[in-house]
Amino acid sequence: MDLAKVMSKGQVTIPINIRKKLNLKEGDKVVFIEKDGYMVIANSAMLALEQVQNAFEGEAERLDLKSEEDVVNLVKEIRKERFEEKREKKQ
Repeated sequence: MDLAKVMSKGQVTIPINIRKKLNLKEGDKVVFIEKDGYMVIANSAMLALEQVQNAFEGEAERLDLKSEEDVVNLVKEIRKERFEEKREKKQ
């Protein structure tokens, strides 16, 4: 268990071993989450990435994407469709 002191302006120094576990670097932001009556601190960038990964879970299978080449081809197809849509709007 680690302990940190709250300073007069509400600032807290996060102990080095906690910063390492959270992969926090200078300038990173943290998020405080209330969970089961406790406050949890998390690296906000890592939490956002985890949420995006969870949101996209199963999408590769749904779209039948089996390789990186499949993804590249899908992106090209979508870009082509968008380009054509923009071109049609200009006419």
